[in-house]
Amino acid sequence: MKIWFELSNSPHINMFAAMIRDLEREHEVVITCRPLANTIDLLDLHGFKYEVVGVHYGGKFSAKVFGFPVRVMQLRNYLADKKIDVAISQSSFHSPVVSRLLGVRCIYMNDNEHAMGNIPAFICANTIMVPEFLSMEKLKKQHANPKKVIHYPGVKEGLYLWELDQRLQASAVQRPEGKRRPVVYIRPEPWTAQYYKGSRNFLDELLLGMKDHVDIVLLPRGKEQGKHYQSAMFEGIRVITTALDIADIAPDCDLFIGAGGTMTREMAVLGIPTISVYQDELLDVDRYLLQVGAFAHMPELTATQALDFLKSASHQPPNREVLERGKAAYELVKNTILNR
Repeated sequence: MKIWFELSNSPHINMFAAMIRDLEREHEVVITCRPLANTIDLLDLHGFKYEVVGVHYGGKFSAKVFGFPVRVMQLRNYLADKKIDVAISQSSFHSPVVSRLLGVRCIYMNDNEHAMGNIPAFICANTIMVPEFLSMEKLKKQHANPKKVIHYPGVKEGLYLWELDQRLQASAVQRPEGKRRPVVYIRPEPWTAQYYKGSRNFLDELLLGMKDHVDIVLLPRGKEQGKHYQSAMFEGIRVITTALDIADIAPDCDLFIGAGGTMTREMAVLGIPTISVYQDELLDVDRYLLQVGAFAHMPELTATQALDFLKSASHQPPNREVLERGKAAYELVKNTILNR
């Protein structure tokens, strides 16, 4: 079987990495991507063979509308002679449309009920896979046919964190004790995401208020955002200009502050003290994790509040329920790809 993975954003690499390696043992895998955030860096980090198709058209809605059919045709032309049997993607609005044009069975996954691109994707996909907490009523509003929908257990982060947790346990490194300064990882807001309506650079004051008290590692979403935080005013803050694997972040992190969704949920599920400062309406999956106490949501977070939170916070065991559900979801997705 020839399986096409369309990985259009950096979180999708971690999500599908273990599954790609699993499937490659018996099947041929084709990977396409676009230059957005840390996508290409992470693909290189994992050692995957891939093809960059098209570009990202930025944060303006008009540019996205213009660029959508352009990249659809670019993908179609690239895949025309590849004889794909099945396509799968997370949040790639292009993949289902391209699959429909090629006559290929398509599995479309998404956990963001606010993404407008779901509409063409839901219409064109053969199978729609979403977390169990995403209501059918919200899916219907975006023209999802209930007969296509499969709800998988837990949240999408569980699909791969169960495997990562096993690796982290197998290679457990003793956390250094003593007088070292706490390490705080911070992930800024998604500047170019269509669904994001919050403000930009709102973390600046927080960063300036914390940097003399803790070691801050900032994880920008792409080069433009990285340049902003490499200016002189943020001197002393370590800005990561290449991709970091979750396995590199988790053992070193005393507090994670996230202005987006995926990485915030990843850290929370792994038991790392986590604060979400997301400025927009939370997703259903985030509401679930809030209910089980996986992280705190403090959109108006100040440096004083963050430092106080850090003093009382400590690493907790990973959320076993989410990881077990994730393992079951992994098998469900894999079997759906193989049409079992």
